[in-house]
Formats: sequence, C-alpha cells, structure tokens
Amino acid sequence: MTKINIRYWLCQLLGWGVWGMLILYFNLGVFSERFVEQGGKKEFLISLLAFLVIGILSTHILRTVIIQTNWLKYAFNNILVLFVVGVGGAGILLYGGDKAWNNYSPYSHERLLQNQRLDRAKKMEEKAGLENISYYSNSKLVTDSVKLKVIADIKKNTWWQRNKSGKWVFENKAELLGLYQNLLLVALWLLIYIVYHYVQRSRNDQMDKLKLQSTVKELELKTIKSHINPHFIFNSLNSIRALVDENPSRARQAVTELSNILRSSMQAEKQETVTLEKELSIVKDYLELEHMRFEERLQVEMNIDEDTLGQHIPPMMLQTLVENAIKHGISKKINGGFVKIISDFKGDHHELIVQNTGQLNGNINSDGFGIQSTEDRLNLLYHGKASFHIKNLNDTIVESKVIIPINS
Repeated sequence: MTKINIRYWLCQLLGWGVWGMLILYFNLGVFSERFVEQGGKKEFLISLLAFLVIGILSTHILRTVIIQTNWLKYAFNNILVLFVVGVGGAGILLYGGDKAWNNYSPYSHERLLQNQRLDRAKKMEEKAGLENISYYSNSKLVTDSVKLKVIADIKKNTWWQRNKSGKWVFENKAELLGLYQNLLLVALWLLIYIVYHYVQRSRNDQMDKLKLQSTVKELELKTIKSHINPHFIFNSLNSIRALVDENPSRARQAVTELSNILRSSMQAEKQETVTLEKELSIVKDYLELEHMRFEERLQVEMNIDEDTLGQHIPPMMLQTLVENAIKHGISKKINGGFVKIISDFKGDHHELIVQNTGQLNGNINSDGFGIQSTEDRLNLLYHGKASFHIKNLNDTIVESKVIIPINS
C-alpha cells in the first residue's frame, strides 16, 4: 500500500471517527439522562459503528468516481455541478444504507426506539379505553373530547397511529432531517477532499515551477560559462603565439601558466562561486601572459583588502572584467595604460572594482560579451541583491564595479 493510500485511509478513519465521537459526546454526555431512560446502549454503539462504516464506504465510492472521471481538472463551473451531483449521489447512498440497516438489522437502535414508542402508544390507547373501539375506521365512533385528545396525542407524542384497517404505522418525522444531515456530511467531506487536492496540486505546480527555474538557471549559467572560456583561451593563445619566435623559454613558461589557468577554469565550471583568492590567482596568471604581449604598455596595480580574500564571487568574473579592460581599453591606446584591481568592504557589501585606462563608447553593451555575462550571472546567482556598474570615472579612466552581499 502506497503512502498516499495510507494517508487517505487514515484521514477517512480520523474524519468519520471525529463525527462518531461527537455523536457519543452528545448522547452519553449532554443528553445522558434521556439516553439512560431509553436504554439500548449496545444497539446504539453497534448502529453508530455501522453508520460510520457505511459513511466510509459511500465516500470511498465517491472518491473512486472522482479518480476515474478525473473531474478535479475540469473548469470551476463543471466542478460545481459535479459537486452537487456527487453530494446527492453519495448522500442518498449513505441514507439508503443506514435505512436498510435500521430496517433489517436485529441490532438497530432506531427500531428499538420505534418499538418503545409503539409500546407507549398502545398503553395510551388502552388507558383511554380505545383498544376495543374501531375509531381508526370511523372517526364518528368517538365523541368524547378526552378520547379524541388522546388519539391526537398518540400520534403527536409517539409518531405511531392506526391506519383504516387497524394496523399500526410509524411516521418518522425526523426522516428528512436525517437525509439532510447525511447530505451535509458528504458535502463537508467532499469540500475538504477538493480543497486538499487543489492545495496539493498548487504546491506541486509551485515545486515543478521552482525546479524548472532552477534547471533554466543552471543551463543559463553553463551557457554563460561556455561563452567565457573560449574567449579567454583565444586571447591567451594569441599572446603565447607572439612569444614563440621571440622568446621560446618564456613561451614555454607561458604555456605552463595557461595550463594552470585552464585547469583552474575547468574546476570553476563545477562551482557557482569561488573565493576571491582563487580567482585572483587566475587573474595574476592571465596578466602575466598579457604583460608579455604589452610589456611596458601594461601597468598593473592591486589594492586588495586581505579580509576579502575569503569572500565568494562567480568564477571567471574578475578575469572577464580584466580581460575586457585590456581588450577595450589598454590595447586601443598607443602608449597603453594601467589596470587597477580594488577589493574592499563597504557596509554589508563586498565591492570589487576594476579601473583601466580608456573610454566607453556610446553603447556599453557593445563592449563585449563579458559585460552582459557579468550582469546575467549576478542576477541569476544573487536574485537582484548584487549589482554591476560600468562608467567613465573621468576623461581617461573607466571603472567597472561589482557589489555583492557579504557571505552570500
């Protein structure tokens, strides 16, 4: 038996069990004196148990119909109509099963009470001296006002009366009340069932939505990284190619540095964030490679607060900003320029700044994929809590600033 079935049957037993406890409370507690006077405690308990079993079976049949027809997925108007039909069908089934029990079971508490009422009716008739008068066939046979009142009281107080052939018949004035009660019980059961499944379905839809968003986020991050790495490799290989003829020894060293960078970047692919210290090691290797190409045209300055080295940032992000600073700033200047990296705490945020010689053109987004990828990655990883800005600090310097929440 699955967990869902176990939970369903536990809810069935709990729900109907609570209703049974309420019946017991009112009969054995609130109206205990009347109950003791009526007697039939054994019949009452057996009849109550039978009613609860019939209730469970009736609602279980209703649930089976709901599952087979799958009508919880219908439109609201259709569900409303089916709700009424379902309550009516299950309610009548519950009422009919309970009535059959009362008519044919030897342990029917209802029949016990009816027999008690019949005995009282017969005693009232006998006490009034009506047992030998066929008053039921001809009302004119009784002219005494006292006896006429007794006849009326028998019907009123016991719900029993003789028909025209003299046979005792019972008029159950609570029959409609019992039907309404059964319909109300089924309606309450079905309402709880529908609300539960709607909440459950809504929660499952929300979970599926979150899983989908997580998958999309993961795919987007992988896509962004797949763009970053070929860009980095291309520029690095160009730098090494320029050294092969001029300085083979340095070229071999550069290959080793590139190998270290690629190894680090491959490891970074498996992580959403890395420490600033690890990212800086990649950046330093990259700058060493670029310094061989630009020589004195590239000046590097680092202003790093040591306390920030343990802070986590997206992998390859700082390297991308430095790469763009050289590609779109230093490389376009005849005399080259400088790249300055700053890492510090400002309030409850970690500020990572790259300043370089150069000027932004009119369209920032045209400055390369790195700028857009940085914005996208920060949005995906920090859900709007991090930010990225790039601007002309003055006429000769461009500043790229990343602001990340501390310990995010």
